[in-house]
Amino acid sequence: MYLFHTEADRRAMLESIGAASMEEILHQQIPENARFDRTLDLPPAVSEMELQREVVRAAAENASAVSHVCFMGAGAYDHFVPAAVDAIASRGEFFTSYTPYQAEVSQGNLQAMFEYETLVTQLTGLDVSNASLYDGGSAAVEAVIMALSVGKGRKRVVTAATVHPEYRQILETYLHGLGCELVTAPLEADGTSSSVTELIDDQTACVLIQHPNFFGRLEEVAEISAAAHAAGALVVQVFDPISLGTLKRPGDLGADIAVAEGQCLGNPLAFGGPYLGVMACRNELVRRLPGRIAGQTVDRRGNRCWVLTLQTREQHIRREKATSNICSNQTLLALRATVYLSLLGPQGLQETAEHCYRKTRFAQQQIESLQRFSLPFTGPVFKEFVVKDHQGDVQGLMAAMLEQGYLAGIPLGTWYPELQDCYLMAVTERRTRAEIEAFGQALSNVPSSGVVAGA
Repeated sequence: MYLFHTEADRRAMLESIGAASMEEILHQQIPENARFDRTLDLPPAVSEMELQREVVRAAAENASAVSHVCFMGAGAYDHFVPAAVDAIASRGEFFTSYTPYQAEVSQGNLQAMFEYETLVTQLTGLDVSNASLYDGGSAAVEAVIMALSVGKGRKRVVTAATVHPEYRQILETYLHGLGCELVTAPLEADGTSSSVTELIDDQTACVLIQHPNFFGRLEEVAEISAAAHAAGALVVQVFDPISLGTLKRPGDLGADIAVAEGQCLGNPLAFGGPYLGVMACRNELVRRLPGRIAGQTVDRRGNRCWVLTLQTREQHIRREKATSNICSNQTLLALRATVYLSLLGPQGLQETAEHCYRKTRFAQQQIESLQRFSLPFTGPVFKEFVVKDHQGDVQGLMAAMLEQGYLAGIPLGTWYPELQDCYLMAVTERRTRAEIEAFGQALSNVPSSGVVAGA
């Protein structure tokens, strides 16, 4: 361990605060019953070779998209990552740089941010993007707070029950201290929140909608946008970046701000992160956009170069007036997204989206053929859909499928009590026809209790 304070330094600091030792400070600050006064119960030290063997053994106990066939989604997906993404992102100049500030950021990193932002605007159909946020959930909340800041006193936020439930939980936490009203449109029988337009009034600052929604169902975003704009409210759309290979862009549907979880763009699942918050907006909102915005310009010699620009809400500028103090971003993951999108191009993204759509439909057909299951929500879906287990034993089903080598889905009862007998599954381009057929066969092999829920 590197300790840069010498013994003399520590003595000088203790003398300056009138303490005789660190132990004296700790005893003053930590209650007696909270102190740990015995030796840690750790095994004896081992060699590097033995330690590696133990770490590999412990890691093998995890079930992952590498060890199992993955049909889990709900915001994090098992998409294919080309080897070139790892090769480029692991270059030292990218891999080792932390989030730099204006005075020290290199031209290479600035260009990477600029190209990422350019690709995001092309992807979303909006005018400007920042250089990323922490993840999709925090991006959604930042977008809502951004809309509130331009709402001229409006304190009402309308959201849909079909927006990712964890995003809504984060939003509720943030809005708790802001004196804002959060209204949630209920889940309709078809798996959408079509009644969201009925909740919009002249006090509504923004509407938060997800399309495709948390259940994979497509929402009527254009209709919702028109209703919101007629009432003077903004529209924040959560979107799936891969879906834009086949669906209309948020900007084309009337969204004013678009946000997404960018994990699907060349970033690994990695047991839950770190992830990438994507965000873009219309040009007239650019001065409310949180985080970093890289711009392209020329230097005094006329050479093309890049700068950080319009950081009106950075922590070191007008902090007291800021509606957000986000100042970090996910540059390395944004770089991976940039490389990924550059490699695929528009045609590759379209092909990936079409594979997801067709394979999802094939998986639906496989499951619909099994007597134990049904699909409770009708209508078109993208990449995800809800499955109802008529025996109501979702947890037992997931455990049985795990033993057969499948991450079968996400139980929905945690967030939606009315869907206690349902789970959410996702099908990406990585799933083969053989895997989907074998998955259907494995589902049919799970022992049946013979009990039908609700019978």
